[in-house]
Amino acid sequence: MKRTVYILSILIFSILLSNNKIEEVINLISYVDPFIGTGGHGHTYPGVSMPFGFVQLSPDTRLSGWNAASGYHYNDSIIYGFSHTHLSGTGLSDYCDILMMPTTGNLEFENKNYSSHFKKLNEYAEPGYYSVLLDKYNIRVELTATLRTGMHKYTFPQNSNANILLDLVHRDTVIDSQIEVLNDSIVVGYRRSKGWAKDQKLYYVIIFSKPFIKYTLAKNDKVNINANFLNGKNIKAIFTFNTNKDSVIYVRVGLSGVDIDGAMKNLKSESQNKSFDEIRQKAGDEWEKNLEKIIVEGGTEEQKTNFYTALYHSMLAPNIYSDIDGRYRGRDNKIHQAENFDYYTVFSLWDTYRAEHPLLTLIDQKRTNDFVNTFLRQYSEGGLLPVWELSSNETNTMIGYHSVPVIVDAYMKGIRNYDVKLAFDAMRHSADDGHLGHETYIKNHYINCNEDEESVSKTLEYSYDDWCIALMAKSLNDEIEYKRFIKRAQSYKYLFDYKTGFLRPRYESRWYVPFTPSEVSKHFTEANCWQYNFHVLQDIQTYITMMGGKQEFELKLNEFFNSKEKITGNKPSDITGFIGQYAQANEPDHHVAYLYDYNGKPWMTQKYVRKILAEFYSKNPEGLIGNDDCGQMSAWYVFSAMGFYPVCPGNNEYAIGTPLFPKVTINLENGKKFIIRAKDVSSSNIYIQSAKLNGENYTKCYIRHEDIISGGIIEFVMGSEPNKKWGSGINDIPHSQIVDYLLSPKNEILDGNDIIKPLYFILKILKNNLLYILILMLLLSYMSYKIFK
Repeated sequence: MKRTVYILSILIFSILLSNNKIEEVINLISYVDPFIGTGGHGHTYPGVSMPFGFVQLSPDTRLSGWNAASGYHYNDSIIYGFSHTHLSGTGLSDYCDILMMPTTGNLEFENKNYSSHFKKLNEYAEPGYYSVLLDKYNIRVELTATLRTGMHKYTFPQNSNANILLDLVHRDTVIDSQIEVLNDSIVVGYRRSKGWAKDQKLYYVIIFSKPFIKYTLAKNDKVNINANFLNGKNIKAIFTFNTNKDSVIYVRVGLSGVDIDGAMKNLKSESQNKSFDEIRQKAGDEWEKNLEKIIVEGGTEEQKTNFYTALYHSMLAPNIYSDIDGRYRGRDNKIHQAENFDYYTVFSLWDTYRAEHPLLTLIDQKRTNDFVNTFLRQYSEGGLLPVWELSSNETNTMIGYHSVPVIVDAYMKGIRNYDVKLAFDAMRHSADDGHLGHETYIKNHYINCNEDEESVSKTLEYSYDDWCIALMAKSLNDEIEYKRFIKRAQSYKYLFDYKTGFLRPRYESRWYVPFTPSEVSKHFTEANCWQYNFHVLQDIQTYITMMGGKQEFELKLNEFFNSKEKITGNKPSDITGFIGQYAQANEPDHHVAYLYDYNGKPWMTQKYVRKILAEFYSKNPEGLIGNDDCGQMSAWYVFSAMGFYPVCPGNNEYAIGTPLFPKVTINLENGKKFIIRAKDVSSSNIYIQSAKLNGENYTKCYIRHEDIISGGIIEFVMGSEPNKKWGSGINDIPHSQIVDYLLSPKNEILDGNDIIKPLYFILKILKNNLLYILILMLLLSYMSYKIFK
C-alpha cells in the first residue's frame, strides 16, 4: 500500500511539473539597473539611496556642464570622490555635497590631484549598494546607506600610507563651511552653499571605524598646522591611517539640514550599531518591499529591467528632509517640528504632477499625505506653495503652480490626512499672487506675449491649475470660488486661432507674427507650438469641438505624429525622442498619445504608446531618451507598461493604452490587489480586441481610480490588428469637459500676416510709382480700422 501511494505521489508530481512552469523566485532588485539613464542625457546617478532617502551617496565623475547635473556620466573614466547628495534626472546642477575620497601615498590639496581612473568592468551597482575599484590606488570602494546616513567601506592595500580626504569646496559655490576634529575618529561640521538653491545648509558628522594616526586641515589649500577647527569658503582635510594589520576602514556619515546635533542623532539612530553588511541588507530589503508594490509577470528580460528600473527611479525623489526627531529647516530658514508626518524636499512639480505623483496616489498614499503636509508647511512658512523647491529654497524654476494638481488629485482620490481648509486657502493664494504673469492672466484671461515670456505655456498651465482649484471648490460647495476658477480654467480659449487650429501667442487684439508652429521660441516653455497645442487636459471634449470636430481633431493629431517639418529655433538639448513633432523627452507631450482615446480611436493610442515604450526606453546607459526629471519619465513608463495613464490628474480617470505584460498585480496599501491580464500580448499583438472588468464585458477605453483601489481584475484579449469597435462608442471614451459658466471668446483677431504680406507685395511693385504715399496711407488707414474695430 505504501509503495502504491509513493508511486501515485510521483505520478501526480510529474503531471504537475509537465503542466505548470515552476519559475525560480528572483528578487526584484535584480531587475534594477542603476546605470540606465547615466549616459546620454538621462542625468541619473548609479550610487546608493533608500526609497525617497535624504542621502544619495554616489561617485562624482564630472564637475561642470549640462551633463554633469547628477555629478556622474557613464562615458567618464575619472572619479573625483564620493559625495552624499545628488539630484536624479534634473536639467540643472546642484548638490554633490561632502565629498570623500580614499587615497594612498603623499597627497596635495590643489587641482584635485587625488582623483583616480577606473574601469567600467570594475564598477557594480544595485539598489542600496555600489562598488568600484580605484585604479590609481588599488582601493576597493563599497557604498551603502540608510535614510539619513551614508556608509563607506574602503579596502586599502596592506602596508599602505592610507588617506581619506574630505573636500568641502567640491562643486557649487561655498558661502561658508566648517570642520572640527573632536577626537581621533569623529569629525563634525557644516557646508553652506549657493547653486540652484541659493542658500543650502547641510550639517555632517563623520565617524571612522578606526583611529587616524594624523590629520591635516587646509584653508584655501594651505595647511594649518596643529589646527583642529577651521571655517571658510575653501576647507579640506586629510586623515591618515595605519593599515598594516587591518586594511579595511568603514566611514559613517550622518547628515542633517538642521544642525550638527541632528546629524549625530540621525547617525546614532540609523547606523551606529549596524555593520556595513547589515545596512546593505536592510537597504536591499527596503527596496525589494517597495518594488513589490507592483509585480509584473511574463514579458522579456529587457522589459522587466526597464520596468523595475523605472519604478526604482520614480522612488528616488522627493527626499525626506526632516531629522529622525521630526525637526526640519523650513522655507523661512527657521527650525520647525513635523508632527505626525515626514517633511520632504526636491519637488520638480512641473514634471512630476503629470505621472509620478499620480502613481504614488496608487502605491504610496501615506507619502502622498506627507507631501501635501509638506506643501502646507512651506506655504505657512514661505508664503506660497512650492513651484520647484530644493532644500527648503524656492528656485522658481519652470512655470505653473503645480502643487495644486498634486493636492487636488490626492483630495479627489480620498487622500485627505491634512488640513483641507488650509490646502484650499493655500491654493487660492498661490493662484492669485500676481507673480509670473498672473496679473495680466487674471485680467485678460491670457498673458500678453509682449509682457511676459512663455506666455502661451503659462496661460495653458495656469488654466489647468485653476480647473483643479475649481474642482475642489465644487467638492467643498463653494459656488463663488467654483464659478471664479472654472471661468479661469477656460482661459486657453483666448489663445486658440480657429484659422490655423493652433494655440498661439497674442497681444491685445493681434496674433503674434511671424508664426511658425515648429519653432521653439520664447512664447513656450522648452517647446514649440506643436508640443503645447494639445495641452488642454481639463476640457478635451470642448477642444475637440473647437478644432472642428472629431475628424479635424484626428487629422491634427495625425499631423502632429507624422510631421516631417524640422524643429527650428532655440531647441533645448533635452527635446528629443521624436515621432513627428512629438517629443517623449518633453513632459507637455506625455499625455498626447492617449488623446486618441478621447476621440473614439483607442487603437491609435495603442499604436503610438507601444511605439514609445519600445523605441525610447532600453536596457543600457542611454536607455532614457532625455532627463528623467526626478522620476517623471520613468513614471510614464510604469503607467504605460501597466496599460493606462492619468491624462488629467484630478478627474480620477485613467485612459487605457496597451498593456506590455501578460500579468500585472498592483498590491494596494489597503490590502487589496488589482490585476491587469493581457491574453496573447506580444510585440505584434498590441491591439485590444475585448476586455472584461471583474468578469463583466468592458468596452470603455478608460478605467476609474475607484475601480482600481477597490481591488479586482481587468482582462484584455490582445491581437495584431485593431478592433475598431472596442472603446469607440460615445459612452466609452474618457470624460474631460467643462460644462458650467462657459466662456466663448470669438477671437476675431487681426493676423499681422493678413496685412503685412499684401502690403509687402504691393509696395514691391509700386516702389517707383508716384502713388506710393497715397496707397501707403490708405493701407495704414485700413489697418487702423480693422484693429480698433
